[in-house]
Amino acid sequence: MTATHSSASPTGSTTTPDPIPCVEPATGRALGTVPVTSPDEVRRKIAIARDAQPEWAASSFATRRSVLRHIQRSLLEQADQLCELIVRDAGKTRHNAMVGELWPVSEKIRWTIANGEKHLKPERVSSGLFVHKKATIEYRPLGVIANICPWNYPLQNILGPTIHALFAGNAVVVKPSEHVAFSAQAIAKLVHDALRAHDYPTDLFQVVHGYGETGAALVSGGVDLVVFTGSMGNGRRVLAESAKSITPVILELGGKDAMIVCDDADIEHAAHAALNGSYIAAGQNCLAAERSLVHATIYDRFVERVTELAGALRQGHSLEEPVDVGALVTPQQLAIVEHLVDDAVRKGARAVVGGKKLDRKGNYFAPTVLVDCTPDMRIMQEETFGPVMCVAKVKDDLDAIRIANGTQYGLSATVISKDRKRAKKIADGVVSGSASVNDFGFTYMAQDLPFGGIKGSGFGRLNGRDGLRACTNPKAVLEDRFPLPSAPAKVFPVGTDDYDLVRGVLRTLYGADLTQKVKGLGDLAFTLRAKLGRKK
Repeated sequence: MTATHSSASPTGSTTTPDPIPCVEPATGRALGTVPVTSPDEVRRKIAIARDAQPEWAASSFATRRSVLRHIQRSLLEQADQLCELIVRDAGKTRHNAMVGELWPVSEKIRWTIANGEKHLKPERVSSGLFVHKKATIEYRPLGVIANICPWNYPLQNILGPTIHALFAGNAVVVKPSEHVAFSAQAIAKLVHDALRAHDYPTDLFQVVHGYGETGAALVSGGVDLVVFTGSMGNGRRVLAESAKSITPVILELGGKDAMIVCDDADIEHAAHAALNGSYIAAGQNCLAAERSLVHATIYDRFVERVTELAGALRQGHSLEEPVDVGALVTPQQLAIVEHLVDDAVRKGARAVVGGKKLDRKGNYFAPTVLVDCTPDMRIMQEETFGPVMCVAKVKDDLDAIRIANGTQYGLSATVISKDRKRAKKIADGVVSGSASVNDFGFTYMAQDLPFGGIKGSGFGRLNGRDGLRACTNPKAVLEDRFPLPSAPAKVFPVGTDDYDLVRGVLRTLYGADLTQKVKGLGDLAFTLRAKLGRKK
């Protein structure tokens, strides 16, 4: 699950900025500074990675699996230290660091070790008419892949795309968000230690830091693919910059996902699904269920239960007290959430829980339940990215689908219903890259499924076979099936009867019905007879 806000846009100052100040979102305390990577240094790191990549591309799948196992072993051995680092850098809870960061990365490693070779081995396919040839699709490494990360999942956003890129034989250059730069070096060390233990250069995995100028240099610096996770606006900038060099991109640009709660739903089930969708990672989650669309007949019961549950949530610094919800990563995001909530309240929504930022050090917005929301409110259209559950009343299934589809986003959706056929029909009606029935967010953890969106949520896919193959060049190869004497396929000079012969062949092979095929055979017979007659 990935974020929708990143400062890695390909625009920015041409002057070298001061080092990045790193601050604990939960307390406002300084963590230290991280040097900014200049554009020239970015290009140098890309070149270094490219020089190292051929050796890695020649490695066996067994070696790549062993490297991933080493990373996995280190993840588990260092789990407590990594979770504490993530809490300090991103403001989230220790529980979410473990469940939302280490677990998805571990599952991705497990899946890649078990399935990666199967999906990347040369694939034999039909050679069609050319029965004397054999046809193969070879999944060759692209070269150097850029991974530009947001700030909501600092470990997962770095390692998730890196796992597939490395397993496919590529080198990787990562630019973490400047807001979570402090933890990046420890995460990079996991990869470097694994490569070093297998006698491969750590140059295969480079990290650059900075703001828009650094991101621009990475996009335009000669990489072979850009994986960008961030806001829609910055996604447009990345796409425009990449077009200059015709560099392919995968854009994961967040969403405004709907959770549709049907009138036959179990209220307890639906309420907890909505809590998960709204408050995991303090709502800083591209898959967050930011809109709960609830059938009118159960609306009041649903609101009553989520009000009770959300009102009991604990918020604070996870390293100092037991909490359920942590801080927002940046003060800027806190201001965005506050503005959207205030705007909705002015337009008729009611904050039955929360609705305000907390008067304490750190970037805290109280877990909020907004009821009586309507589609015309900005908070129902714009990505909130905070701990806010927006509840809206719908008349029926068609009304729910209409409202769900009424934004510029199309990432995911959730449907809660006891009727499987009904739930599937609703899910089919929602325009999105994924849909989950009766559980929130599980499509991301099912690693055989691709992950990504449509519309304003971007394009391209991460995860699964499609995400792994996105890190490759699918090369089509046609070669001899049998040793044959050299006999060129002669086209020139074009003979008098060649046009009629080809027309007859096409009608015979591809005729839409028997009559057309028979006519083609007749054309062939007539043309061949005429050709033989001329030779006499």
